[in-house]
Amino acid sequence: MIFNKSTTNSKAHPTPEQTPYQLMGGETAVRALANRFYDIMETAPEAKALYAIHPLPLDTIRQKFFEFLSGWLGGPALFEEKYGHPRLRARHMPFTVNAQLRDEWMFCMNQALDEVVTDKLLREGIRQSIGQLASHMINC
Repeated sequence: MIFNKSTTNSKAHPTPEQTPYQLMGGETAVRALANRFYDIMETAPEAKALYAIHPLPLDTIRQKFFEFLSGWLGGPALFEEKYGHPRLRARHMPFTVNAQLRDEWMFCMNQALDEVVTDKLLREGIRQSIGQLASHMINC
């Protein structure tokens, strides 16, 4: 997903020069998104089952999620540099991931996106892409 300014629209659009990572605000914004996701997961009754399967404390998983999002959004490939290719489906196979957990995960992500990503077009593009990714994690 890359963004460029159109001559008829002053909003950002995809291009090879400007990634979602950059459009969001780089490291600071991506870290805020990852942290807000986990803040919501820790406190929202709508994410109770999702929270229950995560190892505590959440410090390590917060950092890994930030590193994953960094590369996934077109920024530095921090996760890959440390751990290799994300292989998300394989990494999630040891856990039962059903539609309910996907929905709880998306509840947290949708709220975090609404709070962190100010550009509506960018936010909706990320929401659609990450929703497809979350659905791909369902394994039962």
